[in-house]
Amino acid sequence: MNYLAPSILAADFCELGSQLDIIEQSKVPYIHVDVMDGMFVPSISFGMPVLECVRKRTKRFLDVHMMVQSPERYVDEFMRLGADGITIHVEACDCVHETLARIKSLGGKRGIAINPETPIEQALAYIEEVEMVLVMTVRPGFGGQSYIPECLDKIRNIRNEINKRGLSVDVEIDGGVRLGNLKENLDAGANVIVTGSAVFKGDIDKNIKSFLQIMNGA
Repeated sequence: MNYLAPSILAADFCELGSQLDIIEQSKVPYIHVDVMDGMFVPSISFGMPVLECVRKRTKRFLDVHMMVQSPERYVDEFMRLGADGITIHVEACDCVHETLARIKSLGGKRGIAINPETPIEQALAYIEEVEMVLVMTVRPGFGGQSYIPECLDKIRNIRNEINKRGLSVDVEIDGGVRLGNLKENLDAGANVIVTGSAVFKGDIDKNIKSFLQIMNGA
């Protein structure tokens, strides 16, 4: 099944509450929360206080993407404040097995992420310990970047390996996803689609409906 996950990184934070209400009314199941620390990636986004406020405003699945060095330091607090799932980067964590186990023990959905230049083998090493693999389709750290088309092969190869092993694991993509390239990503095997600007810029409700029309027909 395909899922849309609007990223609040692209939201208007002066209007965040009302924009979350639109997503809530749309029945989109996921809200993507990009946490950036200025160390693993150059940019700083937001952290615990924002997550806590978002949790109070919505019942949707909060998909927390930790673009953070040593994410194990924050797993307990993010889960306590309302994360439903936490995705960590293989490049940023020295204790991936232990951190994934901790997320599971706290009742969270586990995800492992790789950057565009990272070989898929680094994610596949944990494929039986997670519920989701996130393929970054831009270089992490900034919104509004252009999609890197070479990532399609990574998505396809990861999906093939999941199918080969008979696993029930989602493949999430994050970065540069637009209506114009959505179908080819779905065809490659992605089924959790993160998009920020393409949802939050303009008419949010209309943008969501346009995405869902393609995703539900794929």
